[in-house]
Amino acid sequence: MDWQPEGNFYDKYNSKNPLARRMMQGFLQAFDSLSADAGVRTAYEAGCGEGHLSFRMARRGITVSASDISGRLVEEANQQARADGLSAKFECASIYDLTTQNAQGELVVCCEVLEHLEEPQAALETLANLAHPYLLASVPREPLWRALNIARGSYWRQWGNTPGHVNHWSTAGFLRFLGTRFDVLAVRTPLPWTMALCKVRNPPPGVPLNGSAVAS
Repeated sequence: MDWQPEGNFYDKYNSKNPLARRMMQGFLQAFDSLSADAGVRTAYEAGCGEGHLSFRMARRGITVSASDISGRLVEEANQQARADGLSAKFECASIYDLTTQNAQGELVVCCEVLEHLEEPQAALETLANLAHPYLLASVPREPLWRALNIARGSYWRQWGNTPGHVNHWSTAGFLRFLGTRFDVLAVRTPLPWTMALCKVRNPPPGVPLNGSAVAS
């Protein structure tokens, strides 16, 4: 498959910039809210990086497994899970190679990944095959993301585009993209992201919904 990036170009989870920290607080609050709304017991995160979101779910009692293209980050996440006494498990894998044999969960999480991929539609098809039945996905909200980069003096030569971002969605555009395979149940727009909780239109036969408030 096409090239995939390894890790975050900018470590937003551990930034010491007060504004960046405030924005990340909004992102994490939105993530916690939507993942809680799904009411699931198991989750799988595709493109987990250092495992920050997986750890948040695991600390709430969700059984979590995850993967990333970077072996270095996967090892770092497994070491952190052991140090924190969490049962989350991480493996090295491309999102394009995931199947129901190696990626299982009532909720599939794919946050801050799709903007990096050369084949986002292929990745979305993979996520639709894995979702049993929910997907929680997020991407930078454009053109706001690039405007904020320019405002802070970053990536001027790239017109504010973060290196490695090859796809750019407005909120409406991202929801249309998700809508090709999913029903969008709830949307959050923490500055400067779009985040959506979705349900695959045709869950695999015999996979029951969990009766949560968001199930339709």
